[in-house]
Amino acid sequence: MKVVVSIGGSVLAPDLGSERVSEHAAVIEALADEGCSVGAVVGGGGVAREYIGTARDLGANEIELDQIGIDVTRLNARLLIAALGENAVPAPAEDYEQAGEAMRRGDVCVMGGVTPAQTTDAVSAALAEYVNADLLVYATSVPGVFNADPNEDADAQRFDRLSAGELVDVIADLDMTAGSSAPVDLLAAKIIERSGVRTIVLDGTDPQRIADAVRHGDHDGTDVVPESAGDEPTYWAEG
Repeated sequence: MKVVVSIGGSVLAPDLGSERVSEHAAVIEALADEGCSVGAVVGGGGVAREYIGTARDLGANEIELDQIGIDVTRLNARLLIAALGENAVPAPAEDYEQAGEAMRRGDVCVMGGVTPAQTTDAVSAALAEYVNADLLVYATSVPGVFNADPNEDADAQRFDRLSAGELVDVIADLDMTAGSSAPVDLLAAKIIERSGVRTIVLDGTDPQRIADAVRHGDHDGTDVVPESAGDEPTYWAEG
């Protein structure tokens, strides 16, 4: 089974602590030991936003701000690589060819951002498409895709299951709502729709949830199911 795991910066490194990173690395190592080919993409989170805010105050332009964000995601990726040890490539892959080659060798590939104007949400979806992944898992700080921002709206409803087209529509509506923050951005949703990769969006603050989703399809988040897939799951690492 080939899986891409997208770990938000607010999940992996909301602050600098080794225990949380080690716990996520242990799950990735276990999945790789069980025969999964794993690519991991790490976001920047609050640390990146602090750097970007400071640089904006100093007069940096948007491309420069994006580059700072990419640098922070790659620092977070290096934390995960340090925890993975010899199971991972020694440096974050800087493009999809490097990432795909590492996965073909049997290494765990870790990436951060790739290019300005593209989030790690989109990088994760693009990597999943590039390597023809069986499953893409977004480990975020919210438990799935909602019809409104659950941090702002107590009546927000979580979707258990969406088609990829429905995901695009939901994210587009959220993007139009001032102050809302979607767990997956619109470009990522469109890549998911184009590629047809099965996707799960879940609360990844407990890394065991990632393992349960990959091994058995068990989770409390949102399934994004390709139009061509049947009702029975066929992609889980274990039956």
